[in-house]
Amino acid sequence: MQASPVLLGHVEALLAELMRFERAADQAVSAYFRRHGNVGQRDRAFVAETAYAVLRRRRSLEAAAGGCGPRLLAIAALMRVFGLSARALEGALTRTEREFAARVRTAGMDGLATSVQAELPDWLWQRLATEHGDKEAMQIARGSLNPAPLDLRVNLSRIGRDAALAQLAARGIAAAPTPYSPAGARIEGRPQLNRDPLFVQGLIEVQDEGSQILAYLLAPRRGEMVADFCAGAGGKALAIAMLMRGSGRVYALDVSRKRLAALAPRAARAGVSNIHPVVLSGENDVRAKRLSRKLDRVLVDAPCSGFGTLRRNPDLKWRYGPERIEALAHEQFRILVAAAALVKPGGRLVYATCSLLAAENEAVAERFVAAHPEFAPLDCARLLAEQRIPLATGMRLRLWPHEHGTDGFFAAAFARR
Repeated sequence: MQASPVLLGHVEALLAELMRFERAADQAVSAYFRRHGNVGQRDRAFVAETAYAVLRRRRSLEAAAGGCGPRLLAIAALMRVFGLSARALEGALTRTEREFAARVRTAGMDGLATSVQAELPDWLWQRLATEHGDKEAMQIARGSLNPAPLDLRVNLSRIGRDAALAQLAARGIAAAPTPYSPAGARIEGRPQLNRDPLFVQGLIEVQDEGSQILAYLLAPRRGEMVADFCAGAGGKALAIAMLMRGSGRVYALDVSRKRLAALAPRAARAGVSNIHPVVLSGENDVRAKRLSRKLDRVLVDAPCSGFGTLRRNPDLKWRYGPERIEALAHEQFRILVAAAALVKPGGRLVYATCSLLAAENEAVAERFVAAHPEFAPLDCARLLAEQRIPLATGMRLRLWPHEHGTDGFFAAAFARR
């Protein structure tokens, strides 16, 4: 990694935009590079990775730098996170900046607040420490600091996982089976996959292993009627359809027409024809009510803080505060109740988030059980064992980056009595 004045200028400009926290970081990064189309692929990686490193380790970098703006934070990240030498940066820095870099490189971290060591806002650290204890909370926080691996879901309805891995290996792409998902493959590095024949033919999809496991927890059967209640762009709906081998019907429900629009080309590429997208006006949309008590299985991957995805989206810990978590918990409960109305007697309901916080997870599940005794809790460990997935995390599924290598996920399963 070598810095130049131009590249450092791009990092500074991008960081200044990201640190306004006006929109998701990945959207801001994409928009920035669309405006600067002359930045090559390798240089884009340098700029984006440096900016993301600052978002991940903002607190310790600010502590080492004594509080500063985007440019100096970028220099601090290059020195302390990526280990660049003063010589590697020399041509990109002014004399004052070189003096700053020398101080930052040797700045100690002794005596820093625990929340700074965890690279979290004070309120979020306190939540995790209260729920898990300081030691476990620190492990959770540290597990969210490194970039996430690149996971794929092999479309098992059309190709075996071993066959897909062999094709990737033949093209020099190193991949290995994921430890839990029977359909998962974990890629080394960041190869360009969108032009790979497997991707073009719909035989693989980029999807975190944790997301794949939710489909196995729902465990849809051939010929059933199933709904993905907060479908988004349809990644889980596609995984559900794969398990159903193209039979039955999958309703992909979401309030965002734009997100759902991305599903049609993905389904066509995967050779899936049994997914039916439905744009809802809200959780009580009449089109959803027509499915009341008719569906065999319903997945609710509810809108959440996304703190389980901090490896990919480190901006989230700076964009959301405790008041947002309270609002989300109320929304999650309303959505779960609306989705539960679609489940027929004997049917299965799965509530899931990619949050780390009990307020969005256990508290919502417990509130639902108390208010709806017609639904009985199911043992997630047993349900996954039936799918030959060795994940015994208890009655409810809990996945952690530092422990399982996935994004952070929570899931609770219920059956209508």
